[in-house]
Amino acid sequence: MEPQQALEIGQMAIYTVLLTAAPLLLSSLCVGLTIAIFQAATQVHEMTLVFVPKIAAVLLGIIVFGSFMMRMVLEFTQNIFAMIAQGPGL
Repeated sequence: MEPQQALEIGQMAIYTVLLTAAPLLLSSLCVGLTIAIFQAATQVHEMTLVFVPKIAAVLLGIIVFGSFMMRMVLEFTQNIFAMIAQGPGL
C-alpha cells in the first residue's frame, strides 16, 4: 500500500465518522443547550436534569437517522473492500 492510498483511506474514514456521528451530536448539543438556558433562567442547577432528555434525544436521533448512518458505514466498507479487491496497483 502506498502512502497516498493510506492517506485517502484515513480521510474517507474521518469523513465517514463525522457524517455518521453529526446528527446524534447535534441533537444532543441542542437539547443540552436548551436545558442549560432553562436552568439559567430558573436558577435550578440540578446536574441530573440533563441526562434523561439527552438520552431521549440520542435515541430519537438513532431512530430517525439510523438508516442514513448505516448507509454511510456500508458505503465506506464497500469502498474499502473494492480497494482491497483491486489490489496494490490502484
